[in-house]
Amino acid sequence: QEQLVESGGGLVQAGGSLRLSCTASGSIFGIRAMGWYRQAPGKQRELVARITSDGSTIADSVKGRFTISRDNAKNTVNLQMNSLKPDDTAVYYCNVYTIYVNYWGQGTQVTVSS
Repeated sequence: QEQLVESGGGLVQAGGSLRLSCTASGSIFGIRAMGWYRQAPGKQRELVARITSDGSTIADSVKGRFTISRDNAKNTVNLQMNSLKPDDTAVYYCNVYTIYVNYWGQGTQVTVSS
């Protein structure tokens, strides 16, 4: 069964760092992009960062603070988050986009205290 397993969320003080990881397991084929989205209370889900074979896209709000990386052999995507701000507080969702199906993780909470 295909699934995305996320890890790395938690509570951190402003200015701190967290690293999120997501591993795609099962028979997931035709991956075109892997990435992370987030949804804060009362707000729409938004793209944080995604990576394809052509490069990566980083949201302006996190540019210079967050870095996305991918291990193709392990079907893993990581999000290194530095200089975290209270505005980064949200549920972060892993996304794997294939030519067949768009997969979503169940989400991991990131809370940044001021």
